[in-house]
Amino acid sequence: MRFDEYRSHDALGLAALVRGGEVTPRELLDAATQRADLVAPRLNAIVRRMDGAARARVAEDLTGPFAGVPFLLKDLGQDYRGIPTSGGSRALAEVPAAEHATVVTRWLDAGLVVFGKTNTPEFGAKAVTEPELFGPARNPWDTRRTPGGSSGGSAAAVAAGVVPVAGASDGGGSIRIPAACCGLVGLKPGRGIVPMGPVRGEAMHGAATDGVVSRTVRDTAAMLDVLAGGDPGGPYLPAMPSETFLSQVGAQPGRLRIGVCTASSINASPHPEALASVASAGRVLEGLGHHVEVLESQPVNDLALARDFLTSWFAYLAWTVESTRQRTGCRDRNFETDTRIVAALGRSQSSVDYLAAVMRRDDHVRELTAFFSGYDLLMTPGLADLPPLVGALETPPWAVRGAEALLATRTAPLLRHSGLAESIIDDNLSWVPYTQLANLTGRPAMSLPLHWTPEGLPMGVQFVAPLGGEGRLLRLAGQLEQAVPWADRQPAAIDGVGTAASTR
Repeated sequence: MRFDEYRSHDALGLAALVRGGEVTPRELLDAATQRADLVAPRLNAIVRRMDGAARARVAEDLTGPFAGVPFLLKDLGQDYRGIPTSGGSRALAEVPAAEHATVVTRWLDAGLVVFGKTNTPEFGAKAVTEPELFGPARNPWDTRRTPGGSSGGSAAAVAAGVVPVAGASDGGGSIRIPAACCGLVGLKPGRGIVPMGPVRGEAMHGAATDGVVSRTVRDTAAMLDVLAGGDPGGPYLPAMPSETFLSQVGAQPGRLRIGVCTASSINASPHPEALASVASAGRVLEGLGHHVEVLESQPVNDLALARDFLTSWFAYLAWTVESTRQRTGCRDRNFETDTRIVAALGRSQSSVDYLAAVMRRDDHVRELTAFFSGYDLLMTPGLADLPPLVGALETPPWAVRGAEALLATRTAPLLRHSGLAESIIDDNLSWVPYTQLANLTGRPAMSLPLHWTPEGLPMGVQFVAPLGGEGRLLRLAGQLEQAVPWADRQPAAIDGVGTAASTR
């Protein structure tokens, strides 16, 4: 199968070819692995190949809605029995998983053929994908730039045409940020819709969830049909819609009231292209008959929400580091310096501070619920700035030396007063200040590739829905996909036609 034929179909389209006998799973796998081999030196998207397991699988009698379709897992949380899940960390690079994650079991039951795992920052802790263990992943639209994080490897692989859809996860924007950077569809389902088992019931008090990045809305919807629904060991039995999520794609969304906000307390001056992304999307929405209203401020106190998010995240990373130490017996040198800094900040917080941040989520939920009493959706830029150049957000060497000294002398709590923590926070959140809202409130949110810069770089647009609003997001996304098609856009940078070009 030629690459142009392979790339012209989404995952459901490839599965239909397999069902019709027009192509075999082995031919699809060959096309995917050949493309992966070709783009690997430019993108560094896949960090662990599983070709042997994949070749054995395509010899089986596969069933399910995605039977025979090549697939990649994110190398964070998406455990495949017998294969290490490194989480981008040296500490876990050689530790095999004892069992499949629940989402991996569901993907395999759907007939997908897993042939690798994708690059991610250490423990998913950054919005860029530049782990020391594997090196940086790069954006297919401009290989000088990041594909975002923490699902950056998956997004880069999908945008480059290696696979039509890939595993991703989102605890603060890690599906939507890479989707926005790479011109993809990225849906973060609401809290409890997708199970996190079997090891634990939920992550980050339900703020984190698994999902996918894809090129088409219908692939994203069909994948949610595969993943959604509680499991016996989970904390929730989610209320599921009577119709499939896939059936929502193509259904009319009705006339929606959409509040638009670009204001951010974390970044007072979003990039002009971030503003242009929602302005152009707003014009399309109005042309489709929706009511679009510009808001002067965020519907919640976004600065307080960001602080609460970081308080929770610092504690979660401290726990992750400590539990990894206990599990593997590894030492500090097995973790990146930035990870150790943030973990130290997490340990320096009081339990009362941590619990207060968690409990204030109810306040943020009430504020957002009040907003949704007058609007159907919230629209924001997906990014406040262009995807950063690779390496631009690295902690400066002088700061690393100072932090290492404090960590070595066990005076790390002084980091809270050094200004270094604030610098790390500003660098890592100022360009992505819009996504954490949906995680802390547990609401569904989606990034859609509705805008490209004059240089051909994607800038996604985010939509946040009220509780149970996945179907509404998919209906609107399907309508927008018809109005401003994006699936045929292809990055030319990785094929030697420039640094940030696109072809249609």
